[in-house]
Amino acid sequence: MDSFFNSIRSTGLRRGPRRILGGVLGGIADRLDVDVMFVRIIFIVLCFLPGPAVLAYLVAWCLIPDQNGSIILENLLGGPRNGGAVPPSGEQPGQGEPTA
Repeated sequence: MDSFFNSIRSTGLRRGPRRILGGVLGGIADRLDVDVMFVRIIFIVLCFLPGPAVLAYLVAWCLIPDQNGSIILENLLGGPRNGGAVPPSGEQPGQGEPTA
């Protein structure tokens, strides 16, 4: 399961700091390098069409990492102690900690 969440983190997609609800649309706008308002308008249009736009948003909110790398679904499933953040410079969690 860890490899699944690490592969999501490696996409470079993060929930954006310019958020109204969960930051999903802001993160998509940052990743695509377009204005966040453009992405929000497209989402609103998709909500009026038949289809699972709101469900897709909720799934994305659960799976797309926050700015610090924390994934909501991973935390709900009892994910890593470090909040899901990838350790810097490839260190493994717990490496470099003093031993008693």
